[in-house]
Amino acid sequence: MDSDQKYAYFKMLVELGYKEIEVSFPSASDTDFGFTRRLVETPGTVPDDVWLQVLSPCREDLIRKTVESLRGAKKALLHLYLATSECFQRIVFQHTQEQGIEQAVRCTELARKLTKDDPSQSGTEWAYEFSPETFSDTSPEYVIRICEAVKKAWGPSKSNPIIFNLPATVEMSTPNVYADQIEYFCTNMSEREKICVSLHPHNDRGCAVAAAELAQMAGADRVEGTLFGNGERTGNVCLVTLALNLYTQGIHPRIDFSNINHVIEVVERSNKIPVHERHPYGGQLVVCAFSGSHQDAINKGFRARESLRAQPSDPWQMPYLPIDPKDINRTYEAIIRVNSQSGKGGVAWIIQQKLSLELPRGLQIAFSSIVQRQADAAKRELLSSEIEKLFIDTYRLQQEPRFNLLDYSINADRSESPAPPPKGKALNTQRLRRHFDGFISDGEDEYHIKGSGNGPISSLANALYSFGINLNVGDYKEHAIGEGSDVKAATYIECIAADSQERIWGIGIDTDTVQASLVAFLSAAASYMGDRPLTQTPLPKKGTPANRDLLHAQQNGHVAPERGRSPGGVLVSKTNGVSAA
Repeated sequence: MDSDQKYAYFKMLVELGYKEIEVSFPSASDTDFGFTRRLVETPGTVPDDVWLQVLSPCREDLIRKTVESLRGAKKALLHLYLATSECFQRIVFQHTQEQGIEQAVRCTELARKLTKDDPSQSGTEWAYEFSPETFSDTSPEYVIRICEAVKKAWGPSKSNPIIFNLPATVEMSTPNVYADQIEYFCTNMSEREKICVSLHPHNDRGCAVAAAELAQMAGADRVEGTLFGNGERTGNVCLVTLALNLYTQGIHPRIDFSNINHVIEVVERSNKIPVHERHPYGGQLVVCAFSGSHQDAINKGFRARESLRAQPSDPWQMPYLPIDPKDINRTYEAIIRVNSQSGKGGVAWIIQQKLSLELPRGLQIAFSSIVQRQADAAKRELLSSEIEKLFIDTYRLQQEPRFNLLDYSINADRSESPAPPPKGKALNTQRLRRHFDGFISDGEDEYHIKGSGNGPISSLANALYSFGINLNVGDYKEHAIGEGSDVKAATYIECIAADSQERIWGIGIDTDTVQASLVAFLSAAASYMGDRPLTQTPLPKKGTPANRDLLHAQQNGHVAPERGRSPGGVLVSKTNGVSAA
């Protein structure tokens, strides 16, 4: 990263809530040194409660330059490191354990002289951190010896403790072993109240997060890591994962990842390394479900929360989702994604989110098979917008329908009444059959249809029988869409073809419940007929509206009504130009 990229990254870390930020390796390059000076010298850049931490190996010449980079800072944390394992002492440094202790003490004394003991540095609050690098591969007894010597040379206090940072520089064992080493250190160091025990796990075995969590439980006070685990080899421990793991357990980490997408954007632009799609919490796919059984469970989970009227402050309990996606600024729309392996639950979720339609189980099964065939043909995941369009096209919710319900009346068949009502009482028609009389259009021609049945739908089904449409109702569901004066009825009808036992679904949406059910039945009838022509003779095209009104007048025994007004005898509803899919 150049200085400007580092500056933007630093500002993001501050906004997230970090109070100790290792900003540079000043002795390594002019870029790092200059960046550190930029932070110190630019007013308002570093909040008063944020520590600037810088890193240096235990070499006197490099320590001097490192300290100079922080001159004038309000809070400065000097971090020195020295590899302490037998492997490094023998192969890299060619010195003994005693020589290692002498070097660590000498460098610590120099650090003290240049910082808190230097009167010219009195405007800076100095803290000191020492890392026995390769800690996890070092004899625990030797770590205690060298750290006791360093502590004595620095002279910490309870108010300003020395930080002993204990790295798993290379992750070499299972997390419980690292935690045991941390516990040994915490138990055997003297003046524990003057020590801050810090962890620095790497991820060579893929267990850095687990190692950090176990080591915290073993007594550590602090964790060093990076956002999304950037670092040497397999990287450092991921601070995003650690923080949000705490969050899922009801402990707020005091780091704000409520807009995790912005964090990812800055990290990827700065590091030039993409965050993996499956990275915990941050990956684009981690709150997404493709599996049919997972989608079904998540769908039911959201329905359960809705039925309980759960608020955002209520405990989060959701199948397959350990965290509420909204808490990290992920939309619910992105949770369920559909490919050929997905099932009815995922498809139903998308339709509910997009169209506010709560599909019955049978319709979920029927439409999900259509979606799966489409995904198989495309050989890829289907976007939610594609699934929405596929649903609309399949059930003709927006296109010009095969059958338009132009005009109709539904009356009780009073001829079935066995006796007139008592004097002064109205005739009870609840148990009487219904008679349907109406007009439909197939886009080109209009047809006059009549039928009778136990209710509006069965009377319409009977009226369509003469057209070669022989459908029985197998399932019927309805629900409201919206609230108040804008509420609509959504009706779902499963029809069974008498000749083939094929199951066909139709959908109707209207402000009138009865009309929605009729539209739904005509939707199923249209799917049943396909492109086959109707067998009945249409009304004459010339003067059709007048002829239609004349028929009404003749049927009801009075003159034709004015256009736009219902003819006599209508009990339920009458409309012009209503589209039925």
